Amino acid sequence: MRSVKTIKQWNDSFCQVVENVGLVAFLFMMLLTTVDVVGAKVFLKPVPGSLDLMMLAQLISMSFALGASFAAHRHVTVEFLLPLLPKPIQKISRCLIHGLVFALFVTMSWRLFMHGFDFKAYGEVSPTIRIQLYPFVYGAAAAFIPACIAALLNLIQSLIEVFSHGS
Repeated sequence: MRSVKTIKQWNDSFCQVVENVGLVAFLFMMLLTTVDVVGAKVFLKPVPGSLDLMMLAQLISMSFALGASFAAHRHVTVEFLLPLLPKPIQKISRCLIHGLVFALFVTMSWRLFMHGFDFKAYGEVSPTIRIQLYPFVYGAAAAFIPACIAALLNLIQSLIEVFSHGS
């Protein structure tokens, strides 16, 4: 139990760093949009490749915010049937749900790493300004790691609840 708390504290610190990267990407998106609109409307000079840059910044912003949001429980949950079930069934259901969420995040991270590998192997670049895409996909895959750790910790916690109090 103590090691779970230590891992959670470490993951929370890691999530803060990852979330800050996502925040920087989001601020870049705001700045880019402002400069692009002002440049296009006032000076008739839009930012070259702004759509490519926006696409990559969105990928980084969303994927890097995911782990921190999940670890801090800032995601949406809907429980309308679970509270009606008996307590032992609720505990087992939570284990299954946390297991599925963990499997989902691990699969998403793994598939993003594989996608990044393919992008690197085939030399995929952005459409207009020809930026290599694989580092951004690898970054998105790595950004899912804190969500995987948080999901695993949730699963461990729910398993502890099931087996410590008896189901």
